[in-house]
Amino acid sequence: MSLDDVRRYLIAYDISDDVRTKVAKKLESYGDRVQYSVFIVDARPAKLLRLRAQITDMINEGTDSVLFCNLGTLRENDRRSLDVIGCSRTITGHGPAIL
Repeated sequence: MSLDDVRRYLIAYDISDDVRTKVAKKLESYGDRVQYSVFIVDARPAKLLRLRAQITDMINEGTDSVLFCNLGTLRENDRRSLDVIGCSRTITGHGPAIL
């Protein structure tokens, strides 16, 4: 996996009660929860498009919102870090996956 192909996204949502849990579970299957409604997802463009389509199908676009913030490539993220005050959560590393 090339670090230039994968981008890091911060994804946050403001969603009504009826689908909030489903959206959270979907985001957890793609990345790491770092706050109650905030996730870090590392994805290639095709994977991000799939995630966006799945979330779009789940939410009510008239009342719910999901923010996708592009933080740059993983290579760029090697030089910057997220800064947290207080209790922080682990963000999954990006070495080789052994199944």
